[in-house]
Amino acid sequence: MRSAHRPFTRRGLLTGTLGSAALLTAGGTLTGCGTRAAQQTEEGCVSEDLSGTEKTLAFSNWPQYMDVDEDDESKRPSLDGFVSRTGIQVTYTEDINDNNEFFGKVQNQLAACQSTGRDIMVLTDWMAARMIRLGWIQKLDRSKLPNVEANLLPSLRNRPFDAENQFAVPWQSGLAGLAYNGRVTGEIRTVDELLTRPDLKGKVTALSEMRDTMGLLLMSNGHDPADFTAAQFDDALNKLKRAVDSGQIRRFTGNDYAPDLAKGDIAACVGWSGDIIQLGFEDERIRFVVPDSGVLLWSDNMLVPNQASHKTNAEELINYYYDPAVAAQLAAYVNYICPVQGAQAEMEKIDPELAANPLIFPDETMLARSRVFMALDEQQEREYESKFQQVIGA
Repeated sequence: MRSAHRPFTRRGLLTGTLGSAALLTAGGTLTGCGTRAAQQTEEGCVSEDLSGTEKTLAFSNWPQYMDVDEDDESKRPSLDGFVSRTGIQVTYTEDINDNNEFFGKVQNQLAACQSTGRDIMVLTDWMAARMIRLGWIQKLDRSKLPNVEANLLPSLRNRPFDAENQFAVPWQSGLAGLAYNGRVTGEIRTVDELLTRPDLKGKVTALSEMRDTMGLLLMSNGHDPADFTAAQFDDALNKLKRAVDSGQIRRFTGNDYAPDLAKGDIAACVGWSGDIIQLGFEDERIRFVVPDSGVLLWSDNMLVPNQASHKTNAEELINYYYDPAVAAQLAAYVNYICPVQGAQAEMEKIDPELAANPLIFPDETMLARSRVFMALDEQQEREYESKFQQVIGA
């Protein structure tokens, strides 16, 4: 069931971040392809639900983000189980390779209150926040999501961009923290060690994803990445700049740090839990570390866009994946944090070792030390991304 053989991880595709792929319009609106994004309202963009007469569903997701049968990769056991249970036929498409790229695909339709041809799409927190802010996402009927109500991890409820859990339901989650190769260095416990320890000079990388790197630095300064001021951001950024100017940080990366960490070409890094699980299958001396100051928690979220014509069918699928047995089946393949309470007990029936992995099923202590990054408005996105890109030399 493990996915160590896969050539890349889902989180590794998140290299097209705001700093490198988004463009600023003349009017200042951040979009994926440089045109102003028109806002919609619930009253002005009304969607018709045809689920009562049409048992179909169009589901857009990232590659390698659904369990497949080991003997027949055309089969997706958990999704096939949904079809068998409900009679709803699912058109499943792996057409999301980058948040901004996908934004560019759908923004013209959503800005004009037109159908994208999709009933569910899976997007990362910050992009989900942007689309919710633009009024492009339908409110979910929580009465049709009893499994979500009962089983969503407490740490993923009431997030800053969706305070009342009305729009976004986590598909999978992950952590941004520290990692090190025990063959070439000793244990690392803090962000300050990573940025200042003399034996690590020139052997460190950090992530080019602003929210993950800066979130960790904010926490290392005692600030909450879910609620910080511009002055606190600047303070954390100055700490990062000192590490860059001193040569402590070799470079900033997407997930291309992983091969270098595996080979020992770098000793330690800011990294993603999913990558480190994969590397750890090959070499147990490669470790993920939750810094003493805390760790960043991110999610990819199921969203129902405006003019999706099968909203009730979509809600039925969302609820299905919050059945702990189904969630465990999915998690056994994708190896990210399972957002469903009760799935760990079900995983023990599939793979006890995975059930004991805290990077898939974090314990309460780890979750208590995790934070999500603050939802940013357009001005903050422009300001913080610009400052960050200047420091990392992008």
